[in-house]
Amino acid sequence: MNLTNCPFCNHHLLYNLQDNYKKCKSCKRKFSLKKLETDITIINYFCNNINANKTAQILELNYRTIQNRYMLFRRLIANFLDEEYNNSIKDNSSYQEYYYFTTREQNKKNRSLFDAINIIGFYSSKKIYTLLMPKLPKHSIESSTKDYEYYLKWHKLYSINSYKTPLSIFWKYLEENLKKYKGVDEKNFFYYLKECEFKFNYLQNKQINILKDLYFKD
Repeated sequence: MNLTNCPFCNHHLLYNLQDNYKKCKSCKRKFSLKKLETDITIINYFCNNINANKTAQILELNYRTIQNRYMLFRRLIANFLDEEYNNSIKDNSSYQEYYYFTTREQNKKNRSLFDAINIIGFYSSKKIYTLLMPKLPKHSIESSTKDYEYYLKWHKLYSINSYKTPLSIFWKYLEENLKKYKGVDEKNFFYYLKECEFKFNYLQNKQINILKDLYFKD
């Protein structure tokens, strides 16, 4: 994005206002150049995998301000990916079920498959797409539950050649990237999953450009 253009409509004719503000002749919106530069810097840090705490320290801003901005980015990304998938040609050439354990569950001595987050990944049109599934239902009889859990470990949903596609790489990428957060609240897991999906599918420069468009359009 060119800082000499309007960040909202990209029009090139801007009026100079007081206190380093500008106004777009086309969309009539006002904006601060200082805030605009800060917003773009935060987007760059997010796409460079610099966490909210470190970003707040570097920019000397409140941590909660940065964390809220990061969560907004994740919501924008989730909507973008959903729309992208709906508009894509779905060959679904490869799919695979995956069980993700949060840090708390991983630390349990006897973790259960029924406490895992159930994900299905698709490899379609040369991109990874993910879908959260309901948690596995437990059997009312404990012995039957253990047998069922053992069965599920060996009968996950997958296409024949899924292990040959980027899906197998994505699961490792997901695990490694979520470690840096030192625990993701399960209610927000969907957004962190979509962040990983976005960053896996797009090169960094493309990530930045997409996120700028999403943020300023919003």
